[in-house]
Amino acid sequence: QVQLQESGPGLVKPSQTLSLTCTVSGGSIATGYYYWTWIRQPPGKGLEWMRTIGADGTNFDGTNFYSPSLKSRTSIFRDTSKNQFSLQLTSVTPEDTAVYYCARVTGGTYSFDYWGQGTQVTVSS
Repeated sequence: QVQLQESGPGLVKPSQTLSLTCTVSGGSIATGYYYWTWIRQPPGKGLEWMRTIGADGTNFDGTNFYSPSLKSRTSIFRDTSKNQFSLQLTSVTPEDTAVYYCARVTGGTYSFDYWGQGTQVTVSS
């Protein structure tokens, strides 16, 4: 059973950089036909795809999925020794307040088959 757990600060000040980490257990992030993904849900809004990295370490470009403003402020990277992947979001504003989730996407079907429980991030001075 694959499990994902997000971690990071619950509160970030405007203009700072938000760093979140997803720790994966029950399966390696470096094997299989999977994509490891960050998604968020602002209050009262729908899910928003942020960044994805493949099991081969390739950043998924996802030009058609990422909003331009988010793509320029986000980066994703991984630490295979810790079986973790991380998201950085720069120059945060209160509009970045959301519940942030990490998830696994299965290649081919592109189904989201495992999710973390989510972590609330509030951007406020």
